[in-house]
Amino acid sequence: MTRLLLAGVALLSACMRPPVPLDGDFSATTVEDAQQASHVGERVRWGGTVVTTTPERERTCLEVVSAPLDVSARPLATDQTFGRFIACADGFYDPVVYAPNRSVTVVGTVEESSEGRVGKYDYVFPRVDADTVYLWPNEPTNYVRGAYWSPFWWDWSGSPAHASQ
Repeated sequence: MTRLLLAGVALLSACMRPPVPLDGDFSATTVEDAQQASHVGERVRWGGTVVTTTPERERTCLEVVSAPLDVSARPLATDQTFGRFIACADGFYDPVVYAPNRSVTVVGTVEESSEGRVGKYDYVFPRVDADTVYLWPNEPTNYVRGAYWSPFWWDWSGSPAHASQ
């Protein structure tokens, strides 16, 4: 019984680690910290929700509204934010896939901030030269007509209730 319990704990703790591309030790610097003072050259792991994805000639830049990360480095679904940042990575990231409201976590090096606007508000965007851009899978819609989604639930018409993705 003890072995089974230890195996279960080991399995659960393995699930609570970041995916391999996001694993490691990083500066505790937040986006807000980088807006206030220079943190150029620091290695960070930041995440949040995509606002825009802009492919350029040889790289793609994402504007992200930051969010705290959970133990697996996934952005938390919360209204708390440290601000917005720009993450640029080599290559093409399709804006249809890296679409607004998708969750991402990036690993990279802080660069000089750039000035821009959010609406008509002047804004300082910390920038990250990202060597990893991790797009988290969409979470399924868990509620159908107020009930928790399950393949065994049936809707009022008598047909299976399916969550839309």
